[in-house]
Amino acid sequence: MKTRKRGLNLLLAVALVASVLSGCGSTEKETEGNKPSAAADNVSKEGFPVVKEPLSLMMMGPDVGIQQWDKMLVFQEMEKLTGIHMEFQNAPKNSFETKKNLVFASGTFPDIFYAANLTPAEQMNYGEQGILLPLENLIDGGYAPNVKKILNQNPDIRKSITAPDGHIYALPVIEFNQPWYRNPLWYNGDYLKALGITKLPETTEELYTYLKRVKNEDPNKNGKPDEIPLSSASPGNSLRDIRTWLLGAFGIYDEEIYVDDKDKVHYTPIEAGYKEYLTYLNRLWNENLLDHESFSQTAEQREAKARNNQLGLFSAWTAFQMMGEEPNTNDPMFNPVKSDFVDKPAISKNKGVNPGAFAISKTNPSPEASMRWVDYAYSIDGATLFNKGPEGVLWKYTDKTNYVKEYLPVPDGGDREEYRSKITPNYGIPAPTINLPEIDKGLLGSVDAWVANETKTKLLDRGARIPYPVLFLTPEEQAEVTTMTSDLNTYLSQMEAKFVTGAEPLSGWDKYVDTIKKMGGERMAEIYQAAYDRWKAS
Repeated sequence: MKTRKRGLNLLLAVALVASVLSGCGSTEKETEGNKPSAAADNVSKEGFPVVKEPLSLMMMGPDVGIQQWDKMLVFQEMEKLTGIHMEFQNAPKNSFETKKNLVFASGTFPDIFYAANLTPAEQMNYGEQGILLPLENLIDGGYAPNVKKILNQNPDIRKSITAPDGHIYALPVIEFNQPWYRNPLWYNGDYLKALGITKLPETTEELYTYLKRVKNEDPNKNGKPDEIPLSSASPGNSLRDIRTWLLGAFGIYDEEIYVDDKDKVHYTPIEAGYKEYLTYLNRLWNENLLDHESFSQTAEQREAKARNNQLGLFSAWTAFQMMGEEPNTNDPMFNPVKSDFVDKPAISKNKGVNPGAFAISKTNPSPEASMRWVDYAYSIDGATLFNKGPEGVLWKYTDKTNYVKEYLPVPDGGDREEYRSKITPNYGIPAPTINLPEIDKGLLGSVDAWVANETKTKLLDRGARIPYPVLFLTPEEQAEVTTMTSDLNTYLSQMEAKFVTGAEPLSGWDKYVDTIKKMGGERMAEIYQAAYDRWKAS
């Protein structure tokens, strides 16, 4: 969910910092955000339709390229239910960030920003300018009963979406039902069987032994030395898709910032555990156990290797999708391993909150109606509609009282997910809603149950936790972080590749750490420590 030209990114970051520091528009924000709109009398706080007289609003959101939002059944159903007609201002997902920034700079705004992935910095910046309206009075004033209930039951979510000035400028995606921090690693089950392995590795040495056997013992049985023990694919971010799981073997929860069990915040790239991780990866690289195309290949190139049965361990949403197979339970999920450096592996889980999914602009003629419209997506019925489409198209209830469902045949006989992508916006973008177990009740098969059990036993039951909560920095902190981040990230990406491949020997570690400290690495930890302390105390 994004590659952009570095120059444009830097210019936008500078502009953002300048705007944040200016803090302009607060009086306008207070006035427009907290008084009822002229159209408030047209809005009902309970029941449907939402409006007494028809209302038309303009919504801006990212388009994944296979959808026509004005023809989506979900929006048509929502219009019938609420009386609110939506018109759309879309931009392709890959260029949406640029389009979004241009719209904010233009002075002409849509009524609603939908799945716009507004960062905390953007929320503060445009909220302080009065472009984005505060939402907390709408939430607490009866226009969002579902959202209010969720926030009351989960105070950490309210803390995470509340800016330092006390306002909520955007609603999040709430993912209670998705625990993965990143896509898991998966073992090639056929390789395990061919090698006679019945117990998955539990330590880095046992993992090394498995990878070594994959390389040397021809587990795909084609008589060629074409097996690739471990492979990654994330151009521009080095080993991102395998980094989290291997860092965990050395006690580190996240690649940048994480908080430990004693509430101390760490900046990963200067931690001793990160050096141990680099040392281990360099060992794998030198023995050709880590794919030498990991720093350059695309996801599609890696997938081609998987489908050619060449990979022994890889990251994916599911192994069978990566390998082009029918759903099965042959390929076990990676069991997080530990090194001699720690007593147990660090295991990360999803933060459960993706901020910045829904915001209302100052030119919106009826913020009350807009809030009631989106609030439905945070109920069980509404979340089901946005996730699965209307009842009777791809699914139906078999026991509505208990939310039990069954799938219907795909209307055109094609792929279910492809058809779903055409009837709901909740596909490939951070659409504002809540992910609940009731949504999939009755629809999950034996493979889904197996994946859920793998997740439970290998991650959740072993103490998986959030590395660092979703929270806001102050404008001053955000400006400082923005200034440091670009150069730091560029340097860190280059040095990870150099250390792993041996282009830079690990004997240069102390010099590398000194460089990072001069670039602001220690200051990053200080800033995020202060923000975390505020968040925890709030």
